[in-house]
Amino acid sequence: MNAPPLGASSLTLLNPSEWNAETCAQVNARLLSASAAHIADWAAATFGRRLAVAASMQDTILPHLFGTRIPGVDVLFLETGYHFPETLATRDAAAAVLDITVVDVTPMQTVAEQDAAYGKDLFARDPGLCCQLRKMDPLRDALAGYDAWVTGARRVDAVTRSELPVVSWDAKHGLVKINPLALWDDAAVESYQDAHGLPRNPLVAQGYPSIGCLPCTQRVAPGADPRSGRWAGLDKTECGIHVG
Repeated sequence: MNAPPLGASSLTLLNPSEWNAETCAQVNARLLSASAAHIADWAAATFGRRLAVAASMQDTILPHLFGTRIPGVDVLFLETGYHFPETLATRDAAAAVLDITVVDVTPMQTVAEQDAAYGKDLFARDPGLCCQLRKMDPLRDALAGYDAWVTGARRVDAVTRSELPVVSWDAKHGLVKINPLALWDDAAVESYQDAHGLPRNPLVAQGYPSIGCLPCTQRVAPGADPRSGRWAGLDKTECGIHVG
């Protein structure tokens, strides 16, 4: 059963400075069993344009879910310089057909400049540092202008996300973090895309259930852990965005 609406409660009307771990925990308790649509309604009503949507373009569900509620909503795409062409094409297709504003979040250095500073193919020698430079640091800077951000993280993605909340206080970035798809399984993802005729990343159908940067993402065998294709052979399962 879906949670009852929060409506225009005192939590909804909080000033940005009043949000913290405790208030987020209260909202999470109310929304944990709510539908993604209800969570998106609450988030849009609460934060409006002070909310940003992070999208890897593995799918275009979040851009659609929030673009239909906040016309022109900012969709942050971490343009690492290492993406598959198919992922970039999915980003462009989403920008063309959905009511969103795609914001390419770029690192301080181009790939060539990073190669010059750290040596070629840093991702192969120190993937943690590469993710820090090309994902985590740029995201930190991009989020500085918002009060909340939305991600597509789900509990089924990895063991490290098995207790992922719907709403939490992101102390690392100092804002509210919302995961409206936290409890979705793959069938729910497929159903939503079909129902709305959304642009799709063709890599998913080609054996890439978890898509990151091209050099660090491999096809996954049927039935294998969906995250096993990310940083294969390395002691690394997260880029760091959803950790800490």
